[in-house]
Amino acid sequence: MSRKQLPSVLLLAALAAAGCSSYQPFDSAGYLRQQYAHEVGAQEAQRVEIPFELNAEIRGALGKMPPLASELRRINQVNDFIFDGLQLQYSLTPTRNAVDTYRTREGNCLSFVNLFVGVARDRGLNPSYVEVVDLQKWNHRDGMVVSQGHIVAGMYLDGVLRTFDFIPYRKKAYKDFKPIDDLTAAAHYYNNLGAEALLGGNLKRAEELLTVATRIAPRFDKAINNLGVALARGGQPEKALELYQRGLAIAPESSTLLTNMARVYQELGRGEEASALLVKIEGANTSNPFFFIYQGEVALSRGEQGKALDYMTRALRLDSELPEVHLGLVKVYLAMGDVEKARHYLGRALKLDATNQDALQYARMLGQ
Repeated sequence: MSRKQLPSVLLLAALAAAGCSSYQPFDSAGYLRQQYAHEVGAQEAQRVEIPFELNAEIRGALGKMPPLASELRRINQVNDFIFDGLQLQYSLTPTRNAVDTYRTREGNCLSFVNLFVGVARDRGLNPSYVEVVDLQKWNHRDGMVVSQGHIVAGMYLDGVLRTFDFIPYRKKAYKDFKPIDDLTAAAHYYNNLGAEALLGGNLKRAEELLTVATRIAPRFDKAINNLGVALARGGQPEKALELYQRGLAIAPESSTLLTNMARVYQELGRGEEASALLVKIEGANTSNPFFFIYQGEVALSRGEQGKALDYMTRALRLDSELPEVHLGLVKVYLAMGDVEKARHYLGRALKLDATNQDALQYARMLGQ
């Protein structure tokens, strides 16, 4: 039996014993701390956060709730506590643990899940973290792709996985869900924090956080990718390549890892290796829009404007919500001399992200 199966087995044993004695919830925070210690050592494990861990203040508030026998009623009770009681508001960044989400009354999707999982387990429920496989989140930093997953809360009711989400701006049509253990969820948490630091330009902090993510979950390819980006941006391209090779041993078809590796190869003057990777990615029919943005920029650098437009259009079809896609089209249309269309796509980029520095630079250039 693997270590990752143990929480479910122990929880079932605890539930079975509940019929003979008072209910004693499984100490999932304590078990996760043991897993941390196995991966990074007992001393360092004490410094790694438990994202769903509650404090005395939250437990005191939960203690005022009436006990309910029905699982469904307890789930509704948890949601009422979070949304009606706390009036939780959506905030894209930063990602928060359960205590900070409770304290600030705001958070993003993973922040909500951290609080939901902690509160629901306190109420005798058995929620888990669930990764939405068919929704990936990408960002761009200095030509390289930063990768994050989308996490929701999940519970099995009558043998069916029911999910609980907190993403207000996108139609929810997910089909592919993958429950993950708490150790992987903690790695997602640190990956989110690291990605936020990376996108904010704090490379040192990003490297620290992403190193934690890769150490507690050594096979988590998203964190491996992002740590590689931090190292490459910090002037350590060779170390970044080592990480990408490690990531590809885990996820050999990852277009994000392959795209970032190609970028590093080009920066190191290893053009043939970069070209071979790009051909491989395109042949795999990737759904990563940043691959096509990157290819479009490469085509523009070669003066191949028609080819660049084709790549940027393919990126737009994959995700029209990314400002970088529209900025790619701005660059193409400016190169083609079509200022009117460039202004159009610049307006769309600014509507999606009014703080985007590249978009603001083009706005000043075009007097927009």
